[in-house]
Amino acid sequence: MIEAKNLSMIYGKDHKAVDDLSFHIGKGEIAGFAGPNGAGKTTVIKMLTGILKPATGSATINGHDIVKDPLAAKSSFAYVADNPDVLLQLTGLEYINFIADIYKVSEDARKKRVPDLAERFGITDALTTPMREYSHGMRQKLMVIAALVHDPPAWILDEPMTGLDPQAAYELKQMMREHAAKGNCVLFSTHVLEVAEKLCDHIMIIDHGRSLYQGTVEDLSAAHPGKDLEEIFLDMIDYKGSSQEDIA
Repeated sequence: MIEAKNLSMIYGKDHKAVDDLSFHIGKGEIAGFAGPNGAGKTTVIKMLTGILKPATGSATINGHDIVKDPLAAKSSFAYVADNPDVLLQLTGLEYINFIADIYKVSEDARKKRVPDLAERFGITDALTTPMREYSHGMRQKLMVIAALVHDPPAWILDEPMTGLDPQAAYELKQMMREHAAKGNCVLFSTHVLEVAEKLCDHIMIIDHGRSLYQGTVEDLSAAHPGKDLEEIFLDMIDYKGSSQEDIA
């Protein structure tokens, strides 16, 4: 349902933020996207969602090429960006309806989905309040609700748990599982490897825009016996850590 073929992105004259990256996420799958800051995760997501045009390669969502058939591709996914600070002059409900209008969500569907999503995220009482008065976590919840209101088959979420309280994070993880169980797919980036370990069918680890690993957590752990996921990750990105001299 989400496929990248030989994606590359170059910033400036020669900085390759993403380097010939390919992957496929099928129906019923939850994929975690991990890597250190600056690894290229957000750049990849922006290419998948049509915010950036790839220097080379292609991306398709539910069979639609994001460059050649952008409207069909964009109607096939929900996107949650890594920054929830948008259109803060609107109330939560106004923003949700604005997004629902773009995706031509019917009134009947809104009446069912919006209250359900708002209740699950514990934000019902705040929907008529301007978003500029929201905390970061409340804005993040609102962005997720708005993104999901048109109920698309693919979810693309950039650090969606950031700022969420434990209850909201739990609900979002449950919703990911429910969505995948219906034959849909989810791609989300995360720095919390324990979340990827418990939630994902497979994970992708990148650094400097290049793929370091794609596969199941079980296979990754089996290839590095005696180490937990965090230790494996640090080994893969060649993290040197701090010496006593550095600390001093």
